[in-house]
Amino acid sequence: MPLAPAVTDINQLKDRPELARLLEWNGTAVAGAKFDRGELTIWLDRAHLIPAMTFLRDDSHLKFNLLSDVTCVDWYPSEPRFEVVYELRSISRNRRLRLKVKLNSDDARLPSLINVWLSCNFFEREVYDLFGVYFEGHPYLRRIMMPEDWEGHPMRKDYPVEGYR
Repeated sequence: MPLAPAVTDINQLKDRPELARLLEWNGTAVAGAKFDRGELTIWLDRAHLIPAMTFLRDDSHLKFNLLSDVTCVDWYPSEPRFEVVYELRSISRNRRLRLKVKLNSDDARLPSLINVWLSCNFFEREVYDLFGVYFEGHPYLRRIMMPEDWEGHPMRKDYPVEGYR
């Protein structure tokens, strides 16, 4: 059975409650959306990350009460180079939502979400350690997997296979 094509037109996705509520709350926070293989992905503008995540957590209709993962994708050599990916869950509604923020290589920084979800503590440290994305306001942003004296960020696509020598 062939897969249905991905839907990327925001106007066609306005019936999705998560996207509809975000657009109603602040349409400028949403930079794009995609529905593919039964999953909704919303791209957020970096400037609206903390207010949007707080809204998704606190909204009585959405109730996204669990941040289950934060990771990153390196699209090197393309710009914007990085996409930081947030996976949210609404336990009471049994819903999932993926949010992404695009970052250029010369400005790979985001505000930390540690004051919104404590669960992002180690996730943000891992993304910082492996990709070099800096999370402003994180109380203890240090390497978590690599030794403190390690040079570079090993999950970047331009990192040498055998490391720096």
